[in-house]
Amino acid sequence: MKHILHLISSIQGNESYSLKLGKAIIEKIQDKYPNSTVEEFNLTDIQIPHLHPEVLRTFFIPEDQLTPQDKESIGFSDQAVKQLLAADIIVIGAPLYNFTIPSSLKAWIDHITRAGITFGYGENGPVGKVTEKKVYVAMSSGGIYSEGPGKTNDFVVPYLKAFLGFLGMTDLTAYRVEGLKVPGVKENAMKKAIESIEID
Repeated sequence: MKHILHLISSIQGNESYSLKLGKAIIEKIQDKYPNSTVEEFNLTDIQIPHLHPEVLRTFFIPEDQLTPQDKESIGFSDQAVKQLLAADIIVIGAPLYNFTIPSSLKAWIDHITRAGITFGYGENGPVGKVTEKKVYVAMSSGGIYSEGPGKTNDFVVPYLKAFLGFLGMTDLTAYRVEGLKVPGVKENAMKKAIESIEID
């Protein structure tokens, strides 16, 4: 039995391919781990506060010294970190927008990046503290970015792998539904993506 955190960042609602692929991944996880629970967190349903000086300042104040205003400023970040740490498996819906991840997903990443909580520094440099998690990325794109000339413009999977790895989440597998705007490819893109899913 696993606790799965499903992050949704597409603005396409139920028509989202990254959402559909993410749910297909979760179905296969639940097949392997019956009775697993799913916590769905749609990042587009809320106005995630982008980092600004007031929020950043609260990241470095001891908890017992936070004022009521400070607690309000840091509230979303604390919630996001708590959800992340409670999960065994994280499924991230990540459509490619303008070669990179949606701004809502980037804002979430900014809020879970907490010195002393999700990462720290040792004698040899940064040390990720969010360990023993499995991450699956459900990426969607109109073009093809896994290979060919588009590969150099994929700043979704490489970025997520690098930064989540920095936080300690080094076990990451990405599945892609791609070529959704490419004739001759789009017709079988979702079927091909779902068939590629293998759960470790």
